Amino acid sequence: MSDSANQQSDRQRSLSSPFLMRLRERISQSVLSVTSGSGPTLDYANPPGDPGLFGPDSVCWQVHSDFTSMMIGGVSALMLQSLHPLALAGVWDHSTFRTDMRGRLRRTATFIAGTTYGARADALALIERVKRIHLSVTGVAPDGRPYRASDPTLLTWVHVAEVSSFLAAYVRYVDPGLSPARRDRYYAEVALIAKLLGATDVPETSSQVAEYLASMRPELEAGPRTHEVVRILRDFAPPDRPLMRPAVRAMLHAGVDLLPDWAQRMLDVGPLARMQAVLTRPGVRIVAPVMRWAHVNAVSKRARRRVAAAPEA
Repeated sequence: MSDSANQQSDRQRSLSSPFLMRLRERISQSVLSVTSGSGPTLDYANPPGDPGLFGPDSVCWQVHSDFTSMMIGGVSALMLQSLHPLALAGVWDHSTFRTDMRGRLRRTATFIAGTTYGARADALALIERVKRIHLSVTGVAPDGRPYRASDPTLLTWVHVAEVSSFLAAYVRYVDPGLSPARRDRYYAEVALIAKLLGATDVPETSSQVAEYLASMRPELEAGPRTHEVVRILRDFAPPDRPLMRPAVRAMLHAGVDLLPDWAQRMLDVGPLARMQAVLTRPGVRIVAPVMRWAHVNAVSKRARRRVAAAPEA
């Protein structure tokens, strides 16, 4: 046996040691405690051969598969979304995020995972469920303007803030060399979800997303409610999962760091906070491979096995 083969065999034995296997399970369960357990339970293993809405060759399957960058992007997206007074009013009045931030993160994770990796029927059912919920989310914002979560323009804002943050986190922490063509393809793919939810004029390329965000800036503001959302996010740490606390704290700081400069200024992110956020980047790059190693039975992996399986006769 060659030296390289011996080294590989040694690595495999070391990674399968009882201690590392227990550690892997603990980290995996900690990850699941943050991202799952709310909303419908989907069977990502069935039906065999079903590619879902996108399939394993899609860019969104690639981008949405990395836990760390998705967590960072999700945190950044929530902060960005909170700058829109009407979008924030709906969340403020109809969500329990102030007392259950983990529940909010779980619901978002369930929707993203289900629409990306779920079987086609499950993904479409999940979209219809969210549309029904949106119909009951109506009210009046503090400035006197009425809002409704089913408003196509609000749906577009929430979508763009979210997916642009996911992609930015993926490019920064996973694949800085992702080509412009694949970035555009990502936006074109995920636009389908926004349109099925009822959004209109959804940007489908990187340049269109940049133009859209620039056009929205006059409509954005950072009031007391916005700053409260940021405070809650930055203070969030799962109390029952001490193993995850340092990683979660790093990802929260990284979410602030990921925000566009103009959004950081609106949110009064000071020089010291910006420096602290930037200094988290090396730590996140250390944490990310550990999370990938621990997430052995991730949704994306189960979905790949489903697609590769022979369809039932």
